[in-house]
Amino acid sequence: MTATLPDWLSGIPAEQPHALAFATVSGAHLYGFPSQDSDVDLRGVHMLPLEEIVGLRTGQETVTRSWIRHGVEVDLVTHDLAKFCRMLLRRNGYVLEQLLSPLVVATSPVHEELLAAAPGCLTRNHAHHYQGFARTQWRLFERSGELKPLLYTFRVLLTGIHLMRTGTLVADLTRLDGGPPYLADLVAAKRSAEHGALPADAPDRVRLEHDVARLGDTLQEAMDASALPEEPAAGGALHDLVVRVRIRGR
Repeated sequence: MTATLPDWLSGIPAEQPHALAFATVSGAHLYGFPSQDSDVDLRGVHMLPLEEIVGLRTGQETVTRSWIRHGVEVDLVTHDLAKFCRMLLRRNGYVLEQLLSPLVVATSPVHEELLAAAPGCLTRNHAHHYQGFARTQWRLFERSGELKPLLYTFRVLLTGIHLMRTGTLVADLTRLDGGPPYLADLVAAKRSAEHGALPADAPDRVRLEHDVARLGDTLQEAMDASALPEEPAAGGALHDLVVRVRIRGR
């Protein structure tokens, strides 16, 4: 846990209806540019008991909750273990970032096994996830002019490039190289307001579009040259984990 995260977060996992394999912090705190008024995005995996899987009344595969605690908005999303594992095997960078987040609120032996399987989930096709995410965020920036989607655009492009080149996933924008020189100033501006506009001295749209396009090309080149495999190798290990947890409950 970092100094920007409240201590009371650690009590939330025990409040959930099902045991959590893990809970981590995602969103702006993970990406390196939380604002003073940022909400806290909790993500994780819950483990449905066997009777809620094989019976007539089945449990929720995805649980979503939002509430205010101590003046902070908390957004919690957890997936059942089997659903989460299926998502891990579908070039889904978002769930990989949740699993590998260093901002751990709750952990377990199942979490440790998921972490051990994570390298076998990485493929060069994860570049498609980051390309699509970047396009979505750039369009949102074009419509809104807000700083947040612009930083998300740069973040996902740089995360994708780093993943393709090194085989490691880094979601914190402030730890990624290769961005334009003004990124540090944009991060500083974002930390002062969650939904603020670009600072007055920010580059113009032409420069921003040029830099985003350049990084998009770099991501494609990194994908083409990547040593990552085409398909995940962890399917068998994840299947065995789900079966064992379903039967033994842990």
